[in-house]
Amino acid sequence: MPQSYIKRILDARIYDVAVETPLDETRLLSRRLNNRILLKREDLQPVFSFKIRGAYNKLRQLSDEERSRGVIAASAGNHAQGLALSAHEMGVKATIVMPRTTPAIKVDAVKARGAKVVLHGDTYDEASDHAKKLVEEKGLTYIHPYDDPDVIAGQGTVAMEILRQHPGHIDAIFVPVGGGGLCAGVAAYIKYVRPQTKVYAVEPEDAACLKAALEKNRRVTLPQVGIFADGVAVAQIGKETFRVMKDTIDGVITANTDEICAAIKDIFEDTRSIAEPAGALSLAGLKKYIAENNCEGQTLVAIDSGANTNFDRLRYISERTEIGEKREAILAVTIPEKPGAYKKFCQALGKRNITEFNYRYADEKDAQIFVGVQVSPDSAKGTNGREELIAQLTDKGYSVVDMTDNEMAKLHIRHLVGGHAPNIDDEVVYRFEFPERPGALFTFLTQLAGRWNISLFHYRNHGSAYGRVLVGMQVPKGDRSEVKSFLDELGYPYWNETDNEAYQFFLS
Repeated sequence: MPQSYIKRILDARIYDVAVETPLDETRLLSRRLNNRILLKREDLQPVFSFKIRGAYNKLRQLSDEERSRGVIAASAGNHAQGLALSAHEMGVKATIVMPRTTPAIKVDAVKARGAKVVLHGDTYDEASDHAKKLVEEKGLTYIHPYDDPDVIAGQGTVAMEILRQHPGHIDAIFVPVGGGGLCAGVAAYIKYVRPQTKVYAVEPEDAACLKAALEKNRRVTLPQVGIFADGVAVAQIGKETFRVMKDTIDGVITANTDEICAAIKDIFEDTRSIAEPAGALSLAGLKKYIAENNCEGQTLVAIDSGANTNFDRLRYISERTEIGEKREAILAVTIPEKPGAYKKFCQALGKRNITEFNYRYADEKDAQIFVGVQVSPDSAKGTNGREELIAQLTDKGYSVVDMTDNEMAKLHIRHLVGGHAPNIDDEVVYRFEFPERPGALFTFLTQLAGRWNISLFHYRNHGSAYGRVLVGMQVPKGDRSEVKSFLDELGYPYWNETDNEAYQFFLS
């Protein structure tokens, strides 16, 4: 029951290393969304993340003998930094096992705080398995990043601060969820002290392990986890955290990559700080809650859980932000291939700003253009601007295909549009993801080379943990089943995009 955590949270001594972070009102966003939105600034901790709270509280609970053996943890970065700093302050030797896909900024920060870093595997789960192996081999004390009562209690001090800083009514608090340590601690405290305040867990759509567990009423392991929001990229919710959350949270909200990117921009515009994707996740969920419930005049709190992100990831975030804010429409439009057609099309757009325009001659009759257009979200759900634009173009006789939600179009086609290839036969197109690290693209090409002729290739380094590649290959129809077997053995997530409208319009 949640009350069992209250004494633990009240007794947590964390302020030797952690700080009480402010609860800031987002004036611009509050005005725009007609609600009072408060941001709990855990990005202002000494390690730029709330994780220091739980890590230090756990270290304080260990016996002298346990600390003398040295401690070890598996982490994608934030728990690692919290434990490294906490161990340094207490004179304890710390080893951190991190996935090889961890952003360099987090790896360097852990090393700078005196911990030994071991890079192993491509996911948190692989790193965790290796850490547990080192525990057996070297007798180290394992510090779990979330599934431990003392860690959960340390994270629960966030809720204690929120209620002290805002003693007035709070309608709902939104908490990011990976393994669930922060959400379990916050929900346990809030529901005991102020049960009328709702607590919503927020997960990425492609790593929603809590949502899956609640639907099955038991913990499940996701077969695949998206790691754009690497701080919450966990395949299975914690055992103890799930036990606490299933009785204390009021629901789960999921957010996609575009919505998370839009929330990063919102935080920047109000605070001039840059949240990491996991840090902005709760705000993305809060905005979705407002849109789906049409609520106004409420007091809502989002926890900005961290700010550890690579600088070069910002270009990818920037690209996706306008779409996540429903302020950009990505369209494939057919216009006549004749003089004056472009001018007439631009006139049809009115005074809307064109964000990009891609075209190459294909035939004498029609031209296929790939165009990005800024639109204004006119409703609470933010969809009317795009729908209005498409309706206007259709009324003027244009054939329009909405590609705003087409992942391949956003990741690849917008950078690739160059015309059809009339001399290419038997082309099939696949989209791949592979762990991004030095030499990863070369390894991918080496495994792919020599099988079938590569007729199309597009790759961009997004500064994220996974590389994304679009590949066209000339494969006779009789060999198609062989391709599938080969790609299954390759072991990378892949999608057959041969029938994707974006490919058919611009590249087929």
